[in-house]
Amino acid sequence: MLLERASLVQLGVRCSPGAASCPPASMSQAGPGAVASLEPPAVATLKRAVELDSASRFQESLVCYQEGIDLLLRVLKATKDETKKAHYRQKISDYMERAEAIKKHIEKEREDGKYHQQIKIEENATGFSYEKVFQDYLNETVTEVWIEDPYIRHVHQFYNFLRFCEMLVKGPGKVKTIHLLTSCDEGSGKSQQTNSLEEIKQSLKNYGITLNVSFSSSIHDREIRFNNGWMIKIGRGLDYFKKPQGRFCLGYCDFDLRPCHETTVDVFHTKHTKKT
Repeated sequence: MLLERASLVQLGVRCSPGAASCPPASMSQAGPGAVASLEPPAVATLKRAVELDSASRFQESLVCYQEGIDLLLRVLKATKDETKKAHYRQKISDYMERAEAIKKHIEKEREDGKYHQQIKIEENATGFSYEKVFQDYLNETVTEVWIEDPYIRHVHQFYNFLRFCEMLVKGPGKVKTIHLLTSCDEGSGKSQQTNSLEEIKQSLKNYGITLNVSFSSSIHDREIRFNNGWMIKIGRGLDYFKKPQGRFCLGYCDFDLRPCHETTVDVFHTKHTKKT
C-alpha cells in the first residue's frame, strides 16, 4: 500500500535532486539575528525531508522532518512579527502531520512484516556504528543470530566481527547462539583466521554464548539475520568503515565517529522475503 503524501506545494517546499543528507541541526542562537541564522538550515533540512519522502525513503525522511521541525520551532520562538509567527505555526503543523503519518506507516509495516528500509551510507559519512544501524531491530526476543560475510580474514575484519559480537552481548536480547558463515583463508593467513575466531569463540563462551563457525568457498552475499524475523543486507558486510588516519584520531575507538565507505543497507522482515 502506498503512503498517501501531503502536497509538497502545500508544504511550501520543492524538491531538488542530488541532495545528500540532512543539514546539521545544531543551531542554538537566540535573540537578534536568530531568525536569519536559523531559517536557512530549517528550510534546507525540511527540503531534504521532502526529497526523501518523495523517494519513499521514509525512515530517513522522518529523521529530517523531526530535525527541521525542531529548527522551525526555534525560528518561531525568535520571531516577533505576529503575521510571520502565524505562517510558521501553519508550516510546523503541516510538517508535524506529515511526520506523524510516516511514523504510523512505518510502525504498521513493521507489524505486518512488510517493512523494507534502505539506508544509503555516503562516502566518508559518520554516525553509522553497528549500534546505530542495528538498534531498531534488536529487541529482547533475539536469542539467535546468523552472519554471512565472506571476508572475515584480516585483523581489522576480526575486530569488526568482535565489535559486532560486543554489541549483541550488551543489547536488550539474550543472545545464546551466533552462527558465522565465512570463507576460509587458504593462504598464509589461515592460521591467524583460525586462532582469531577461536579466541572470539572462547570469549563469547564466558558470556554463555555459543559461536558456530562454518566455511564456504562459494559464499558471496552478505547478510545478517535475527531470529525475530529481521534481515539486514549490507553491500560491504561488516567491513564498511574506513581505516583510521592514526591510532590517536577520533573514530579509532568510537565507530560513530569513524568515516565510512559508500554502501547500502537494506532491511527486510522474513514475512516479506521469499523463503527457500
